Amino acid sequence: MTPLEWDLQRVLNHNRDGSRGTQYERKKMLMQFARDVHQLGFRGLRLRNLRHKHLEKVSAAWRTGKPEGRPISNATLKNRLASLRWVLEKMGKSNLLPNSNRTLGIQVRTYIPEQSKAMTLTEDVLKRVTDNHVYHSFRMQAAFGLRRSEAMKIHPTWADRDDKLVLKSSWTKGGRPREIPIRSQHQREVLNAAKAFAKNGSLIPARKSYREHLMTWEYQTRRAGLSKTHGLRHAYAQLRYEELTGRKAPILGGTSARELHSELKEQDHQARLQIALELGHSRTSITNTYLGR
Repeated sequence: MTPLEWDLQRVLNHNRDGSRGTQYERKKMLMQFARDVHQLGFRGLRLRNLRHKHLEKVSAAWRTGKPEGRPISNATLKNRLASLRWVLEKMGKSNLLPNSNRTLGIQVRTYIPEQSKAMTLTEDVLKRVTDNHVYHSFRMQAAFGLRRSEAMKIHPTWADRDDKLVLKSSWTKGGRPREIPIRSQHQREVLNAAKAFAKNGSLIPARKSYREHLMTWEYQTRRAGLSKTHGLRHAYAQLRYEELTGRKAPILGGTSARELHSELKEQDHQARLQIALELGHSRTSITNTYLGR
């Protein structure tokens, strides 16, 4: 272990922000950073001696495919820089990295799909699910637009607050707690069924860890004939857009934002803001992936 890896490990041990999944990914990216710094010639570097020139050289190397042998994607690069900003904030050295990725020469692209990736959780699909924990997680994911990990970790009884579903920071990506409105009888029925099954626990069996149950989830997903269940979030977002605006989402043939007059543009923006919050995103632009533009 290099001195920088050791220093970073100490920071990670003393600051366990976010879910276990977030902590695991953050550690992996920071350890990669330390190894790359070492390979680029900054041997023996300590965290307290980290300077702008080190960060600049590493980020430039990542963009050109060094030292890992291939360029990394913009998304991976942004995630690595987010982890670096996290550790710099803990050290009180946030000024070493600019807040804007554009300053570092990273293109900001907004992906707008041409076809909807929404999927419906039909009774035929559910009949193929033989694990009851996964069964209720699938239904919760579809009804509330949850991420896979959230649908597994959630304690339905704790999360039920009458007119809203409350998610703890330890269940969510990035450790951001959030609330999702309970708007329909269907949502209430799905939640009540999950509560009756899980009692005061989560939708992960008591005898299993998250990682162990993830293998069961993936097996049940294949058994149900699904590749992934992220399409359930797309369907949730598109349903919410129609509820909030009275129009189909652009990805489903609805009027595009460019064609809306000023009043409806504002309505579109507010709907996207609400949907982004319910899905656990901090940027409205991410809704383009779910709704089109």
